[in-house]
This record gives sequence, structure tokens and C-alpha cells, in this order.
Amino acid sequence: MITAMENWNSAAAYDRYAGRWSRLVGEAFVAWLGLPAGLDWADVGCGTGVLCQAVLRGAAPASLIGIDKSESFLALANERLAGHSVRFERGEGLALPIGNGTVDAAVSGLMLNFIPDHAGVVAEMRRIARRGGTVGVYVWDYADGMQMMRQFWDAARQVDPAAERWDQGQRFAICDPDALRRLFASTGLHEVEVRAIQVLTPFQDFDDFWQPFLGGQGGAPAYCAALQAETRDRLRQVLSERLPIEPDGSIHLTARAWAVRGRV
Repeated sequence: MITAMENWNSAAAYDRYAGRWSRLVGEAFVAWLGLPAGLDWADVGCGTGVLCQAVLRGAAPASLIGIDKSESFLALANERLAGHSVRFERGEGLALPIGNGTVDAAVSGLMLNFIPDHAGVVAEMRRIARRGGTVGVYVWDYADGMQMMRQFWDAARQVDPAAERWDQGQRFAICDPDALRRLFASTGLHEVEVRAIQVLTPFQDFDDFWQPFLGGQGGAPAYCAALQAETRDRLRQVLSERLPIEPDGSIHLTARAWAVRGRV
């Protein structure tokens, strides 16, 4: 897996790029889990706190801990959720700073594909969950259903043949319903279920679509930032020709994520 170009040091830039859409997916994910109020939750790879917000709003947890390795993302999460019943800790997905059987729900949003040892992360989430507890994850459907990123990479490959090696649809084979189902079953989880979560991603105009790709946060923006100015300008032109731009300038796309859950 190629991860050298991934950049995660500006939480605000990431929020403009994908955070605004992941918020909608997080809310649908928590509703799908359908867990009762009063449980203990852990959000692994919590980023800017998007999924933590959804858990607080939709699940009324007794306790909630968010874990991430990025200090910048944790700082924004702390700021965003100040005054709420949630605590954040710095930690790695393969060595969570939580004891065995500590939480009722171990969840993660849009993180799993960025750690090469997928089974190791799910095993850690299973370790911290109590017997009968829930482990749940969602990831973008990079290969097809996350249209914002799919449009970008299809245009990038048209302009720059080398873009294929950075295309997240090629790199992240785990972001597939069958692969997720097999992964959860292989770690000893039971009652494994997978479903698609799709949300609308409207853009006010082309600049609203394009500018977040210049922020350097995430695979596509990092690739875009590394391009020569002439190639980047050509990519911008190709995108403006490919996108379904409405007469009023708006762009209406959809974003799909694959969600999986299992019981301990």
C-alpha cells in the first residue's frame, strides 16, 4: 500500500475536503447500529470528532473516548466537543490505550483503510469490546460510490498516467463489502452484516468542489499539491469539463460508504 503522500496535519483543511460529508455518513452509521442508550463507546481513529458527535447525538452514551494519533485532529475535536461527555487520547489503532473488555461499542469511521494491518486494527477493537458488544466500521467506497473522489481520480489519470498508482480506488481493496465481511468474520466476530450508506454531496459551484483539493489533506489533495502547476491547471480544466455542472453552477454528487458490524 502507498501511504507516503497521505498528509494529516491540518484538521481544518481536512474538514473542508471530506469532513463535511463524513458527518452525514456518521449519523446514518450510528442510527444503523441501533444500540441502546447508556453504553460505553470508543471511537478508534476519531479524527476531528465527527463520529463522536454522531454518537453523542444519536446514542446517548454513558461514556465515550476518542483515540487518534494526530495532535492537530485531536485539538480540533477537543475544541468542537468542549463541554460534552467525551474524552480524547492520543494513540495508535494497533495498540489502543484501553483495557480488555472495557467498552460496549468499538467503532471507527473512514480510518481502517489507512492502516495496512486491517486485521490487527479489528482485533484490537474486538479486544477492548465486552462480550456481546459491537464492533463497527465504515469506509468510503473509493472505487465507485464516492463520486467526488472518483471524479477527481478519473480526471487525474486522464492528465497524468502516473496518477493510477495513487488512486485510492486501486490502493484500498479493503473498501469493498465482501472484503469487509471476510475481515470481520476472520477476526472471530459474529452476526456480521454489511450495508451501503449513501449521502448527497452538493457543491455550490466548481470552486466549492475544487478548492478543498488544494488543501493538502488526504490522498487526493496531497497528490494534487505535489503536481507541477501546469499539470494541476490541466487537471482543473479536465474536471470542469467532466463534472455535471447545473445551469446555476451547482454540482450534485453522491457519496457512498460501506459499513460493517459484528458482535463479540
